[in-house]
Amino acid sequence: MQLQFKNDLLYISVIIAYQEVKTEISNVLIDTGSATSIFSADQVIKINLIPAPEDILYTIRGVGGNEVVFSRKVDYLLVGERKETNFQIEVGGMDYGFEIQGILGMDFLTQAGAVIDLDKMELYFTD
Repeated sequence: MQLQFKNDLLYISVIIAYQEVKTEISNVLIDTGSATSIFSADQVIKINLIPAPEDILYTIRGVGGNEVVFSRKVDYLLVGERKETNFQIEVGGMDYGFEIQGILGMDFLTQAGAVIDLDKMELYFTD
């Protein structure tokens, strides 16, 4: 899968499916410094992924500050040809001051066996 290099950062597009409805999300940052994958509430609302009364809210911390999120298992997260089913994501506001719709973190990258080839600007997966 070809990586997009914008503002000195690596981006891709992903597909998230929830309750058998899917959406494509672009401007997803590949972030090896993030333990988990998080997606914009404005994007996942398109597949009716919204907070439920029983959801627990968490505060996550990063270089950009603190953010309140909730977690949810999605049917799958598809990156290129790699589909991880029943994958846990976090959902938050993602108001970081620049255009970003999600972060693909180390949880997905390690589980999927991702390889980031910076010479070829590609993301691929081991078998």
